[in-house]
Amino acid sequence: MSGPSTPKVTRREALLRLSSTAVAAAAVGAGFATFHDRRTVSASASAIPDWRVPQPGTGTAAAARGSDPAGNVRRAVAAMGGMERFVRKGETVLVKPNVGWDRLPEQAANTDPQVVAEIVRLCIAAGARRVVVTDISCNDPRRCFARSGIQAAATAAGAEVIESGRLHLATAALPGLSAGLQVVEELLRADRVINVPVVKHHSLSRVTLGMKNWFGVLGKGRNRLHQDINRAVAELGATFRPTLTVVDATRVLAANGPVGGSLADVLPVGAVLAATDPVLADAWGASLLGHKPEGLGFIAEAERRGLGRADLALVKELGTA
Repeated sequence: MSGPSTPKVTRREALLRLSSTAVAAAAVGAGFATFHDRRTVSASASAIPDWRVPQPGTGTAAAARGSDPAGNVRRAVAAMGGMERFVRKGETVLVKPNVGWDRLPEQAANTDPQVVAEIVRLCIAAGARRVVVTDISCNDPRRCFARSGIQAAATAAGAEVIESGRLHLATAALPGLSAGLQVVEELLRADRVINVPVVKHHSLSRVTLGMKNWFGVLGKGRNRLHQDINRAVAELGATFRPTLTVVDATRVLAANGPVGGSLADVLPVGAVLAATDPVLADAWGASLLGHKPEGLGFIAEAERRGLGRADLALVKELGTA
């Protein structure tokens, strides 16, 4: 598989590419405090809900491939029993994509907007009363949501989009994680949660997928989790139990993640996976970047803890539409 040819870019895009490594290092080192400190924090500690639904007699993951990201979402979710299996009439659903970076969709640093929008539409069609799309961005949140295309696409699909500058944080009980962390309050209020990571290279964990995507619901101090990244990601997988994980591999950032910038680092895979097993979801995404699940510390640790299975034979491949 080879990357696409690199089109001519503007002077601004060239500058963004040159600064990507510095931005990532500064974000990790500073704990993203620039944006977190502006939020209201609730004082009382809350337990993290379990948003899963019963899974009688059904598969744990299905992957669809093709040139239409929305069509891939529909086929993958349908193979898992349809969104009606996961979302009931009148429920509030929180959709958690990766909207961390001031990047265009073609740069594959954020979840594809068409994938997010189709999930919103499916939730509304299943009877959801309210669908919230949110994430705590690393760069300026307004620019991240606008430039990623997620603000416009999710809003047009019927979602309430809350960029991180407008979020409230709540003190939460997070056993095994760093003390003093806060969590997005909207997450705690949701009836169902759908995790929607994009497949990317990462400078510390080697890949960033669904379990690491939970960094984006944590407030000030989450930078401390990078000190033991594999254990921390497995702890996040044990703490946050989503209703569904939808892995976006429309475009895969194969190098210089998680910020990216260069189109030469992007592989046009054209695939989406829907899964109820977050470990299997991460194993599938990692395989697209050439990694064996047992070679990634956080996946091996999560499997040892009984959080899921990393056996790729459990993925139902639906083929190309």
